[in-house]
Amino acid sequence: MLWTVLITLFISLLAWIGLITLLFKEVVLHRILLLLVSFAAGSLLGGAFLHLMMESIEEDGLRLSVFIWVLAGFVLFFVIEQFFHWHHSPKLPSHRVVSKKPFTYMILLADGLHNFIDGLAIGSSFIISVEAGLITALIVAAHEIPQELGDFGILVHGGWKKRDALVFNFFSALTIVPGGILSYLSSRSLDISSLLPFTAGTFIYIASADLIPEIKHVSSLLRSILLLAAFLTGIALVLIVKVIADN
Repeated sequence: MLWTVLITLFISLLAWIGLITLLFKEVVLHRILLLLVSFAAGSLLGGAFLHLMMESIEEDGLRLSVFIWVLAGFVLFFVIEQFFHWHHSPKLPSHRVVSKKPFTYMILLADGLHNFIDGLAIGSSFIISVEAGLITALIVAAHEIPQELGDFGILVHGGWKKRDALVFNFFSALTIVPGGILSYLSSRSLDISSLLPFTAGTFIYIASADLIPEIKHVSSLLRSILLLAAFLTGIALVLIVKVIADN
């Protein structure tokens, strides 16, 4: 179990990759924030369709239940966002309150669930062998680095201070540790056939309902092309990791 704990802890530390943004001046950071949001939107959709849903279909076959769980995740996050919008609405119009955007809380929830699932996969792999566990961990780390950077960009763009974004993004990443321990202690591969499409549904909602609307209203043609490139890059990286994992 020591391998599982050490590896999952190391992967959770990748959430601090956002520290590199401290090297940028504030004006430069604001210029790249929308690129990070666009990149995150692409990686979330790529992760949902090319990783989570495909893994679920490979595990359980192409069944109606897969799409029901995707829809369940989508609907639940719609309900959660409606609650956040109501809860954070200013009670007095004359006192405008600047608060964190609701989707920032949802990205933390969704990413926490996703990291927990990654922990389950790593713990199960170490039961087979150390080599299998390390290979699985490498694959997870490969998609965690760009995803965590994208998540950080979402939080800052959504109104979080950089320090708070780094800390809470790390807390979200830490769920990989209990996931790995739980899976390893169970001494078998846990059934995550419903968790995978459910998480895919949450990713699809955040990307389509919250992130894409943030980036589609751009007046400059060059800026639009750059955002599209960042979006496609997010999808492409997930696809590359998927192809490498399958081979």
